[in-house]
Amino acid sequence: MARCAVDGGCPSDYIAIVFAALCLALLIFRWILPYVMYKIPLPKGSRFWIPVIQVFSSLNLLLSIVISVSFFKFKRQKWRSCYIWAVWVEGPLGFGLLLSSRITQTFQLYYIFVKRRLPPIKTHIFLPLILLPWISGATFINVKKPLNYRCHMGPRWIIPIMTLHILYVATLIVLTWAVRHIEFRFDELRDLWKGIIVSAFSVGVWVSAYITNEIHEEILGLQVASRFLLLVTASILVLTFFSTSSSQPLLSQISLRKREALEYDSMGHALGIPDSGLLLQREPETVIDPNEPLEKLLLNKRFRRSFMAFADSCLAGENVHFYDEVHELGKLPLDDPVRRIYMARHIIDNYITPGATMEVNISHRCRQEILTTSDLADPNLFNTALNELIQLIKMNLAKDFWSSMFFLKLKEETSMRSNGRDLEQMASWNLSPRLSSVQGTDDPFQQEQFSKGSGHDSTHDSDH
Repeated sequence: MARCAVDGGCPSDYIAIVFAALCLALLIFRWILPYVMYKIPLPKGSRFWIPVIQVFSSLNLLLSIVISVSFFKFKRQKWRSCYIWAVWVEGPLGFGLLLSSRITQTFQLYYIFVKRRLPPIKTHIFLPLILLPWISGATFINVKKPLNYRCHMGPRWIIPIMTLHILYVATLIVLTWAVRHIEFRFDELRDLWKGIIVSAFSVGVWVSAYITNEIHEEILGLQVASRFLLLVTASILVLTFFSTSSSQPLLSQISLRKREALEYDSMGHALGIPDSGLLLQREPETVIDPNEPLEKLLLNKRFRRSFMAFADSCLAGENVHFYDEVHELGKLPLDDPVRRIYMARHIIDNYITPGATMEVNISHRCRQEILTTSDLADPNLFNTALNELIQLIKMNLAKDFWSSMFFLKLKEETSMRSNGRDLEQMASWNLSPRLSSVQGTDDPFQQEQFSKGSGHDSTHDSDH
């Protein structure tokens, strides 16, 4: 007992390590499984990097505790450098980075839903700024070198270090309190409060463990118990702290307990937009007249779906998908700014942000006007972009569509439905909506279905 209490390797140490490994494995599983299970393409920008940073900092935190607190003895002591693991990896690259990533997410929510605009500071700039106090503190400790051979420091160092931990938790509390009145739809507020409670509890446990290790080094049983509690608490922290609801709200709603269809196939569906992605079979059929303006024809949902399938087959579907998303946004009432902001943010992330999955080709001035808007709930936010894209569609896709098999099939099926023929056959066709809003890629089954004559997109009805 005395030997393992000092050098590590007690049974409780291995139990704690196994528990930490299971928590970390479950964390990684929660992170990557939606992409593997539903073949969802990886997002761009902060929506991808913030969850990655959370996983990376969680790994650093657990690994640094295992190595620096003597859970087992290393044959080569150079791998157990106190100033690498106990200072840098556990501090700036561990707990500090984990809290900073969540503060960044909360800062984004505050600006988007309270200020109704995109954050003025980019994530890749804001996150390092938030992390500066941790980097400065680690540098100062590295210069002063207060750690002994067991990676313990004197009592006078514990107060400033724990104060830094508490300061970051307090900052997260303040930002969360500022957005508490927003009626979030994807559990963002619940996840924030859960993270605050667990992190505050963890800091309390760590304070007790540090004090125990410093003041009662001679009580070997207490040393073993304190480091066991330290690692177990940190493992629970990283597992409950991880959340994608702030950066990827639709992805956070996927159930990982059973392999089933996505609960929400589009942001419009998730926000409860009327008839979002749904096309009824028994509504009056509208005759498609090629002489009518394209803007009027696109208001017809059946035409829009057929035209979207044609655009996807030409690998140029992003413009029509953008039009469809903005059309869904227009169905939301002006007195419901939260849902309008959700939809606007979704459109910006997927179509407007440079490097987005389905980035549309609009002018730089138009793009900047959207990205720097002072009101994300503005009903005219995307009007200029729509006008530019309509002109692009008229110059290329529209001309080719009228001579395509997609239009001929749409025309034939419209005539069939108008005459009341083959309704039984058409009712058997697959009417499930496209998942473009979630997947952001062309439907790989469109051409296959068309070649089989299934008429996937053309069986939908008009909005009118």
